[in-house]
Amino acid sequence: MAEEIKEKLNIRLHVYDEDIHATIEREDEEYYRAAAKLISERYGAYAQVFKGRKSDHTIALMTLIEIALRYEKEVDRNDTSPYDNILLQLTNEIEEAMKD
Repeated sequence: MAEEIKEKLNIRLHVYDEDIHATIEREDEEYYRAAAKLISERYGAYAQVFKGRKSDHTIALMTLIEIALRYEKEVDRNDTSPYDNILLQLTNEIEEAMKD
């Protein structure tokens, strides 16, 4: 239990115009800070264009959609199932050939 507490870290993230306190895993700190920076940058870009014409909520959702789109594209790019299927097929063919 003491180890678990030691691995946690209390940090303050500045996201756009707000400070957010979070308790995180120590090894994830750089990811949290990079995520806060990305959110701030993207929200700021949308706010610069749409502030006064769209609600803060809508600007936040637009930011989330852009970041989620990036994530989905990255997941798709890193999909290894086609390679796994080919390797399985080749393995089966090699095993069949070795039986003969």
